[in-house]
Amino acid sequence: MSNQYYRLPGGLVCALQADTPFPPLENALEEPNGLIAIGGDLNPYRLLNAYRQGIFPWFSQNEPILWWSPDPRMVLFPDELKISRSLAKRLKHRDYEIRFNTAFQKVIAACAATPRVGQDGTWITDDIMQGYTTLHQLGYAHSAETWMNGKLVGGLYGVKLGRMFYGESMFHHVTDASKLAFVHMVQRLQAHGCGMIDCQMKTLHLLSLGAREIPRAEFSQRLLELVHYPA
Repeated sequence: MSNQYYRLPGGLVCALQADTPFPPLENALEEPNGLIAIGGDLNPYRLLNAYRQGIFPWFSQNEPILWWSPDPRMVLFPDELKISRSLAKRLKHRDYEIRFNTAFQKVIAACAATPRVGQDGTWITDDIMQGYTTLHQLGYAHSAETWMNGKLVGGLYGVKLGRMFYGESMFHHVTDASKLAFVHMVQRLQAHGCGMIDCQMKTLHLLSLGAREIPRAEFSQRLLELVHYPA
């Protein structure tokens, strides 16, 4: 079956059918940054296959599924984690509890519902929540959670394959709650041999924590070395 394509201002982009593989990463459009395919579904096989190739879904409600592989790619190497003086002080205040994988659905729902500066709505659609909840049930998607006084006040979720972690989204209802979960998750991943954390897109928040951009080619090469380790 030959691939079908959409013609966009930036060039041709692959239209995924049920049995269509992802195209090579070099086919990703430069503008918008890294769009590589449209359509398909969010079943576990498709999602895991995408992550193994350095591709992730990102789209809004009432849009088709859009798949991306940006160049450059924002990543954090665990040993480059930056903890500011104020955050280090906050980490020592043990008025919080960090838990892992005890409230995955609550975390992803909070990531979807929490308003963000400069964003109208959310890309975490019902289909995204269902797809990643299924990955969690299969042992691939994980959450780190900050609890205070018995309430979930911050956290993040992502996907782990081998020694690679793909961060997806985070939220906070209390100042620094998401950073607390993030630091503990990075430290936990480092202890388990994780070599790289995918942050996808550049933000000032991630830069402040030590993340940096690397070329997509370098990202792909490192990915090949990390995803094939056993879970």
